[in-house]
Amino acid sequence: MNHLRRYESIMEVLLTQKEVTVAELSERLNVTGKTIREDLTKLEEQGLVKRIHGGAVLANSDQFGILPVKEPLAKHADEKTDIADTAMRFISSNDIIALDGGSTTLEIAKRLNDFPVTVITNDVYIISELAGKENVRLVVPGGYRVRNVLAGPEAVAYVRNLNINKAFISATGVHLEHGLSVYTGDLIDFKQALMTTARECYGVADHHKFGHSALRTFARLSELTALLTDKGIPEDMAAAFRAAGVRVEI
Repeated sequence: MNHLRRYESIMEVLLTQKEVTVAELSERLNVTGKTIREDLTKLEEQGLVKRIHGGAVLANSDQFGILPVKEPLAKHADEKTDIADTAMRFISSNDIIALDGGSTTLEIAKRLNDFPVTVITNDVYIISELAGKENVRLVVPGGYRVRNVLAGPEAVAYVRNLNINKAFISATGVHLEHGLSVYTGDLIDFKQALMTTARECYGVADHHKFGHSALRTFARLSELTALLTDKGIPEDMAAAFRAAGVRVEI
């Protein structure tokens, strides 16, 4: 396993259980404790983890990523509601839209009610939310399950053959230099396939994610039609993104 894949695996463990020991990672990844300690040092230098005696924790205790293991977290629920309401302004009757995996896109799904629209999604919670709505045409690309989303080459190949009007994309970090980023590479190909296929791409992220970056960048801000966020974003932060040519909708 190369070092980048080890970094992803370490972050996946921390996003799930918040704390991990060197011994546990060494056994799980089948490498020496020395290698794990070097990996943790690199991740700490990137501001992603904090070393503790015998192991590590997430550097930001508020950072749970976009893929909760169980029921989606209610953290920043008001902000996600704001973003979902904003997103609905961009969705028209009979649109073909894609909802990337995440708790914010789940809020968008909830607001669709029984609106006549086609939805492509790889999120099992969104699938459950929309499955019983008669006027929503639900399209599930398939693939293998990574926590609460479906991923894999089959899903990516399927998406690349679709005609998507608008894609709503989740991210763990939104940064002027590093763009949209996530912790695990398992999700990147699918996200990029959505963005390549869709005519319009909207990044959806609450203001807490602005100015931060995760391990892997999957898109530059210039690839987005707009960033949708909540009213909690500081004015100077929004102004900085707009000055860089990014459309920010609040």
